Amino acid sequence: MDAGTIDPTEIDWTPFALTHVEYPRGDLIGKILAIFSLMPMAIIAGFITLIMFRRDLHTITFFAGLLLNEGLNMVLKYTIRESRPMHRKTQYTEYGMPSSHSQLMWFFAMYSAFFTLFRLHRYPGKGFYYQLHKVGIILTVVTVAACVAYSRIYLMYHTWAQIGWGAVVGTLFATLWFVLTEYVFTPRFQDIAAWPICEFLLIRDTTLIPNIMWFEYTNSRQETRTRSRKLASLKTQ
Repeated sequence: MDAGTIDPTEIDWTPFALTHVEYPRGDLIGKILAIFSLMPMAIIAGFITLIMFRRDLHTITFFAGLLLNEGLNMVLKYTIRESRPMHRKTQYTEYGMPSSHSQLMWFFAMYSAFFTLFRLHRYPGKGFYYQLHKVGIILTVVTVAACVAYSRIYLMYHTWAQIGWGAVVGTLFATLWFVLTEYVFTPRFQDIAAWPICEFLLIRDTTLIPNIMWFEYTNSRQETRTRSRKLASLKTQ
């Protein structure tokens, strides 16, 4: 296509359907909910970033569950073949049962809640404030999931039933995936991390480290001090 010989007004332009979200013009609430509706893309981008820079097996397993959850949603959509409440020119898929946004968000929210409840308590906390921190995490992820789900109803992408079943399927799959991760995958993480391919890709297991951020912070400070002393001794020689 030669851009210099074609009139741009004659081209049928179309937005990228995966990120295109419509809302009523001039509706502030609709605009805010449309932004919430993009949250799954932000979560996926966040996972990819974490995996690239942290290379932790649990994060990779969590993301694998998210992808399998999406695959299950597509299978259900094209098996049930229930239409959406309103036809749109730009649509990722014409089927709406169950809602992929609702299923993804409730998978993410419930898995995060299970992790907070059943994994964080193993490590020494700081009494009431530590418990309040855990409650805050759970309330945040559940609230965001509910807002994303409601946005799909408000913007007429899904019906209540489609949103509800998406939440049910996402919750059930999150429960199953957390149990598999906790009792099947995690006990094998140390062996997996020792595989040559994992060593080559710097993939690691940090399951037994109580606070990875504090661990990395203290170790980086110690390494910096050690190297500074070595550098100072070399300069004085």
